[in-house]
Amino acid sequence: MSVHDDLTSVQRSLDELLRSVGRLEQQLRGSLEMRRVRTDADHLRESVALLREASQGPAAAERRPLVTIPDTPYDMSLWTDSDDEGLGARDRHAP
Repeated sequence: MSVHDDLTSVQRSLDELLRSVGRLEQQLRGSLEMRRVRTDADHLRESVALLREASQGPAAAERRPLVTIPDTPYDMSLWTDSDDEGLGARDRHAP
């Protein structure tokens, strides 16, 4: 089997698991254990989605836009009226 086929099989099994968890939730409302099972099932769904994305190779990563951060210094006027963490305001002394 290919990775795509394996991921499709896992997705089908996960869909069935989520349906079963939904039925259990209706019967065992409010239990802490049931909330944990629901959370775990949701984490599995997110993990499979990440695996599917990663399996698509570098083409998927190329579609995500990159954020460039310039090397030029920041405009110092951005920091007017700001406090230095732990030191207080620039025009006052620390206690």
